[in-house]
Amino acid sequence: MAELALCTETELYNILNQATKFSRLAEPNYLCLLDARSKREYNESHIITARRAKQNEEKCFLLPESTELDCMKYCVVYDSRTDSLDSEGPAIQCAKVMSQITHLPVLVLKGGYEKFSGCYHFFRSQKVFWMPQEIDEFQPYPIEVIPGLLYMGNQRQANDRHIQKDLKIKSHVNVSLESTNLLLPNEVLQIPEPDSCDSDLLQFFPSACQFIDSHMATNCAVLVFSTLGISRCSAVVLAYVIHYRRCTLQEAWNHVLKCKTNMRPNRGFVQQLSEWEKATLGRQLTDVSDPKF
Repeated sequence: MAELALCTETELYNILNQATKFSRLAEPNYLCLLDARSKREYNESHIITARRAKQNEEKCFLLPESTELDCMKYCVVYDSRTDSLDSEGPAIQCAKVMSQITHLPVLVLKGGYEKFSGCYHFFRSQKVFWMPQEIDEFQPYPIEVIPGLLYMGNQRQANDRHIQKDLKIKSHVNVSLESTNLLLPNEVLQIPEPDSCDSDLLQFFPSACQFIDSHMATNCAVLVFSTLGISRCSAVVLAYVIHYRRCTLQEAWNHVLKCKTNMRPNRGFVQQLSEWEKATLGRQLTDVSDPKF
């Protein structure tokens, strides 16, 4: 029997927006998202791709049909507002049923639908059935690294006007050779470096941190992006997290990797991040010769 664990609204947002070439929601064993609220509440509005948790005549929750829970990477359950694992609300009841089958912890959304939809109103939906093609065509949003303030994404997301509006993004750090086509009056810091081990991003870390600091200080959200949103932008975001949290590269790496599971700065950038750690904290505390880097 698997354990239950709380999942924040930001964690669920990032789970929904993981992507490789396409959205990971298209993978059959990636996410099982269940809405444990009433049928009326579900039909009025629910989180995108969520299925309603069914109950029998005795009001006991049933396992979702045609879903291999034992192979699922993420199982997430929510109700209206459950905020604690000590609750006896619908989300906990449903999660306990699912935990009898799953191997990994069943996640209960902290604050439920009310808190999530308050933060991410654009992920509300009334759609009950999703065709495979519709899931394939789902366009992920940028990953949220610091809630409401710092996002990490790719060129397409940086040029999507709806994303800028929904996330209230007012400034960009463009870590690529391509220019943004965005016509909004956003401020852009250009870091025109190729994704090469020979590129010198280290020289731009201080100005990038200063730029992000200045905008976050006025509660303006910043999007750091590169062409694919994997290497260059993750290096700059890691540098900022080290600066912002005064933490080690290892700690920053763990945090950003949890937010975006396929972030991967190249080896040259990793070495530069090690030097940035030393410049920021006074000494190198992370062994970047470890293969995981």
